[in-house]
Amino acid sequence: NCDHALNPTRTKISRRPELKDCQVARMARTVALLLASASALVPPAATPARPATRLAYTASEALPFMERPASLDELEMAGDVGFDPFGFSSIFNVKWLREAEIKHGRICMLAWTGFVATDLGFTLPGDMHQVSSVEAHDVACKYGAMQQIFLWLSFIEVVHSFGVAQMMWMGSDRQPGDFGLDPLDFCSTPEKAADMKLKEITHCRLAMFAFSGVVTQAVLTGKGFPYF
Repeated sequence: NCDHALNPTRTKISRRPELKDCQVARMARTVALLLASASALVPPAATPARPATRLAYTASEALPFMERPASLDELEMAGDVGFDPFGFSSIFNVKWLREAEIKHGRICMLAWTGFVATDLGFTLPGDMHQVSSVEAHDVACKYGAMQQIFLWLSFIEVVHSFGVAQMMWMGSDRQPGDFGLDPLDFCSTPEKAADMKLKEITHCRLAMFAFSGVVTQAVLTGKGFPYF
């Protein structure tokens, strides 16, 4: 103490490092407090969102190298094997497509039977009917029978359109192709109905190919059944 009193200049010089250290410490504390208070105003970082889980790839049963169109799942259908390579089900209503498939299949089943039966000799009486199936179109036009066919088919289409319109736009629970026609009670139980629907659509698809083939073969060979 005496030394400090006798030499005040030395005292000031010796305290300068201590003062600097104290100032640096105070500044550090101040900065720490400011940072702490500022961090309280910053919202917590959002938890990174998990990437959306990709739906499992479902291969088409009919075409395993292609993906099954999701639009086919909108309607439970007999014989659905995911066959839609051109994506029609993503453009048109699936009910409309199934209605068209069943309708054309039923027509082709009748058409194939009638085409072959005619060439086997099962014809109506009269000279105009004693022709082959390939020649029947021209003969019907010659005798004016096509107008009658057009009239009856138009009537059938009008009746058919009521059920389709109710199914498509009126909230009906009608299933595609269902006209309630089961006089022999083949679909008396849900199990029998499912089995008959599968059989029908299978034969519908086969008949569309069969009728195309039998007409082509008959025209190319110019012969009757079996067309070779």
